[in-house]
Amino acid sequence: MNYFEFYELPVSFILDAQEVKRKFLERSKKYHPDFFVNEEAQQQSEMLELSTFNTRAYHALSDFDRRMQYILEMKNQVSEGERYELSPDFLMEMMDINEGLMELKAQHDSAKIETLRKQVRGLFDDLYQEVSSIVEAYREEVSTESDLKKIKDYYYRKKYLLRIQQSLDTFAAHSWMQLLNFVSSSGSKLLRFKNPQ
Repeated sequence: MNYFEFYELPVSFILDAQEVKRKFLERSKKYHPDFFVNEEAQQQSEMLELSTFNTRAYHALSDFDRRMQYILEMKNQVSEGERYELSPDFLMEMMDINEGLMELKAQHDSAKIETLRKQVRGLFDDLYQEVSSIVEAYREEVSTESDLKKIKDYYYRKKYLLRIQQSLDTFAAHSWMQLLNFVSSSGSKLLRFKNPQ
């Protein structure tokens, strides 16, 4: 049984978050191991498995990216450790951003971080626009293998962009830490100046 069957939902990239949460809570009440402490060991074990399955189902289906990965895995489109080959055009486009990241490693620049962040946000939007009609209209019984291949390509390009976004977040956090350290050290110098003892 897959997670969609367990929640009695159609296999779809787009789900109502409230409906997924409602299904999770219903099954949590139904299968929670605490309700079966007086039952035989076999039934306790079964309920524990169902409760764990419910938690995993909610984790996978409550988030768009995890849900996309789950569907692609169900359809044998992606596998752990797969070395997916991104298109040369996409990689060329990413070269500029990667060069910007290299420059940030050499010399911190808050304005450059924000420029790159905006560029990456725009790329996220552009990527989704390319597949939005396929993703939103996906129906297991009518969608084609070609549709899944396009979604798979989107999935891997988005993962690439997410890694870049994480790097930018790290640079931004480092920038804030430097600022806090500066303010902190300046503040203590100022206090020593005002109150020389």
